[in-house]
Amino acid sequence: MLEFKVRGENIEITDAMSEYIEKRISRLERYLNTEASYIARVNVRSYKEGTFKTEVTIQLPYLLLRAEDTQEDMYQTVDFVSEKLERQIRKYKTKVNRKSREKGYKGLENTDFMVEPEVTEDEPEDGLKIVRTKHVDLKPMDVEEAVLQMELLGHEFFIFQDAATDLPAVVYKRRDGKYALIDTLN
Repeated sequence: MLEFKVRGENIEITDAMSEYIEKRISRLERYLNTEASYIARVNVRSYKEGTFKTEVTIQLPYLLLRAEDTQEDMYQTVDFVSEKLERQIRKYKTKVNRKSREKGYKGLENTDFMVEPEVTEDEPEDGLKIVRTKHVDLKPMDVEEAVLQMELLGHEFFIFQDAATDLPAVVYKRRDGKYALIDTLN
């Protein structure tokens, strides 16, 4: 079940807008575990030139769904974001869960809600300025699944727990477009 947290920037979110957002994004519930609860964080932003940007983030165990779109019609951005999120779920389920079930890892159907990573603002006194700190919950997965997660998020790197070794590891995208793995020793 999805719980919605809808926020507007430079725009007041009306009841009609909120209902439309919830109706479109709720279509994703058919892919989710019905016994668990998930939070859909929706941010709608209005720009001076008359465009709208809608961003949606849904944290699932083993998967962070995130999509955004910018259009001249706010309702159209919601439609496109909903379609992008649905494609992400289908891609994850077909490519990763099949392999995960074969290897006995937990997948999208075996879910407990994972809390959003904690984010804190820090500024040490020694002059080194840390502007953001994220705490992540490492999930066991294989390297291919980690690369898929990284690509779905649009990040340049992804940290995870290697299911084969139970140790932290990082995959990243090299300048040549290929992928690399940094693993840790026992």
